[in-house]
Amino acid sequence: MTAVATRTRFEELDDLVVHLKGLVLVRDLRSRRGADEQELGMFSAEIDRARDQLAKLVRRGDQSRAG
Repeated sequence: MTAVATRTRFEELDDLVVHLKGLVLVRDLRSRRGADEQELGMFSAEIDRARDQLAKLVRRGDQSRAG
């Protein structure tokens, strides 16, 4: 893997982690402010999608190192 590809993958990982943290923080804030279960469920679903994307990206990185 080239330095550029490594940096790009790191930036993608970093962006996903920041996005995931933001979603968790906003969901918690909305929960404290009385958001209904439907709204909190939408945040939870998006958090799950972000976690899945993050896991796939990490697995993809592991596969490229093993090859």
